[in-house]
Amino acid sequence: MTKISVGIIGASGFTGAELLRLAAQHPDFEIVLATGDSMAGTRAADLYPSLESAYPDLVFETFEPAMANGLDLAILGLPHEASMQLAPQLVGDVRCVVDLSAAYRLKDSADYPPYYGFEHTQPELLAQSVFGLPEVYREQLRSAALIATPGCHVTAAVLALKPLVDAGLVETSGLIVNTLTGVTGAGRTPTDLNIFSNIDSNAMAYGLLGHRHTPEMQQELGAEVLFTPHLVPMSRGMLATCYAPPTADASAVAIDDVLRQCYAHEQFVTVVDRPPTTKAVLGANAAHVSARFDERTRRVIAMCALDNMTKGASGAAVQSANVALGLDEAAGLTTVGVAP
Repeated sequence: MTKISVGIIGASGFTGAELLRLAAQHPDFEIVLATGDSMAGTRAADLYPSLESAYPDLVFETFEPAMANGLDLAILGLPHEASMQLAPQLVGDVRCVVDLSAAYRLKDSADYPPYYGFEHTQPELLAQSVFGLPEVYREQLRSAALIATPGCHVTAAVLALKPLVDAGLVETSGLIVNTLTGVTGAGRTPTDLNIFSNIDSNAMAYGLLGHRHTPEMQQELGAEVLFTPHLVPMSRGMLATCYAPPTADASAVAIDDVLRQCYAHEQFVTVVDRPPTTKAVLGANAAHVSARFDERTRRVIAMCALDNMTKGASGAAVQSANVALGLDEAAGLTTVGVAP
């Protein structure tokens, strides 16, 4: 089979390094372009020694749009506005463009100024983009030209709650989503949030009342959400604990049945009996979900654990690209976490 030519634009960040890791084990991918303007001229394995065996000669390049001409797949690991400006130059020339930023996730362009601080100038591409969550949008992803990879918090919340919302087992107002996330979600650049002395032996809530993933969650769930993320001292991982008011049809049996029926044929989502843990999915493109019905407080608790760098970002990009390009959806991906 002819290899799929892949370019990673913005490959020097954490999601880029994860994409290179996944591409190295993908039977159909061939990395022909890896750019990183801030690290141009740097050998990838000098920045990420884990890549030494797979990419001994790969050097990050400065990006020029002409470099991407004719690629089968371009994956963008760029800031939101940069992706918004670049995508129109690639869609049509590249068979499939997968964006890891939020530039094409929100269908209502009016949400961009208050949550992201810029006006969206590409309404036609925004309408054309497909949300990169195969468990929900698999059919729309087939032959998609532009894919918007979800945020990691959003993926966890949607996988935990959407089956229950769609089945009418929980109300569509008063949903609460609390997440714990590893520091890689803040990117490679040191900040007050992710430097060792501030995060070690610490946990902190951030983005209270107006986190930018809130409209994305509400869009995908069709429900009102109060979202609070928390940064905890681990490199990678995501645990969402969600609370929702039940409808009259809710019961412990009904909730469990709906989750199991929804994910019975999904290879990357597993319904577990125990509360999900982040270590169980470390390095895997897997999500573990579970739910409980608390009769005492009349609340539903829905949980999801995933690796924020894999199923929450780069793995989701690869999974969606596999669908769009007509490949085996699981190619290059594993459901088995790294343990112990």
